[in-house]
Amino acid sequence: MSTLAVAIITYNEERNIQRCISSVRDLADEIIVLDAFSTDKTVEICKQLNVRVEQRAWEGYSSNKNFLNNLVTSDYILSLDADEALNEHLYRAIQQEKQTGFKGIYAVNRMTNYMGAWIKHSGWFPDVKTRLFPKKGSYWSGEFVHEELITLDKTPKLLEGILEHYSYYSYEDHQARADKYSVLTAQKMHAKGKKASVLKPYLSALGRFIAMYFLKLGFLDGKAGFKIAQISAKSNVLKYKELRRLNKH
Repeated sequence: MSTLAVAIITYNEERNIQRCISSVRDLADEIIVLDAFSTDKTVEICKQLNVRVEQRAWEGYSSNKNFLNNLVTSDYILSLDADEALNEHLYRAIQQEKQTGFKGIYAVNRMTNYMGAWIKHSGWFPDVKTRLFPKKGSYWSGEFVHEELITLDKTPKLLEGILEHYSYYSYEDHQARADKYSVLTAQKMHAKGKKASVLKPYLSALGRFIAMYFLKLGFLDGKAGFKIAQISAKSNVLKYKELRRLNKH
């Protein structure tokens, strides 16, 4: 039977971390949290749950995740964000693979809970991500945002069940994080020499809204679907305006 470590990066996740850890407690041989010096009760909660906690200044998603992976002693790593949790079906699927012996890499299907509503359209679902992989030969790549897992095996097995993603608790929270990622993406594009015309921010925003709300059936998600498309469109404006600003300076 393979050994399994659950690796979690955190920063001010007191609202989510207990749910995340509880969903994997009986599955993992070790649970390691790498905290970026949270100012809330995240570390205190982790210690109360008797999981290993290390702290390191934030140096980007890939850098911190790779540092965390190097702390692992198990054969396999399940990489989770603090606002994620395994549902019962996914728990059982991973448990079965562990008992028979992990082979290759595994993907999970993530579904987002948006202010209490599960989003099943809007381009947010299905949301397949490779999260279970051998420690040996695996690492995260990407300097700015949207880190990519690099592994020796390129074809993941999709596990049954859902990785529940409790991502946004308010529209303001969604807008703030969407804007943060937009700025990081603009920096990534700038580093690659990308350019943007004067009209690009607005044409891109319009296209994004139409794609998410109509083509990807966001209207079936009700008010949440409209807000998701609206906020995503606004953040596209910011992304290309920021890219133009970086190009000028």
